[in-house]
Amino acid sequence: MDTNANSKNNVGILLISHGSRLPYGADVINKIADIYREKTDSPVMISFMEMTKPSIPTAVNKLAEKGVEKIVAIPVFLAHGVHTKQDIPKLLKIKKSDQEEHEHEGNGHSHGHGHDHSHGEETEEIQFDGEIIYTEPLGPDQRIVDIITDRVNDAL
Repeated sequence: MDTNANSKNNVGILLISHGSRLPYGADVINKIADIYREKTDSPVMISFMEMTKPSIPTAVNKLAEKGVEKIVAIPVFLAHGVHTKQDIPKLLKIKKSDQEEHEHEGNGHSHGHGHDHSHGEETEEIQFDGEIIYTEPLGPDQRIVDIITDRVNDAL
């Protein structure tokens, strides 16, 4: 199944994960990317927000080198948080339309909580002039519930 039938040669897919000092997270996102590559002709790159390589700018630049004109960036996170609402858009050099709304929602405080999520690791600049479309995280999806159901059934 080709998910980008109309423009598969000029659209790149960027899967964004958090990153970890342990190798297991990178293994999982790499396997997810491999499975997705079987479903598309578009170039697919993985990237990590912090602690693991490639960084988000490095992966964007590699997609740019492949000649893509548009990148669909998917945060492979379950839910929104500071990383998906602030840190990743900042690394991608994009602004989300609901950015200001997010900063005022919740319990009445700003999410500028004094912790720099970049950990000083990001130095590469994005060299991409095309469009970056930043999607929602995975969210509450029946397919995730199906996986949980399978895990429960396997455990019993």
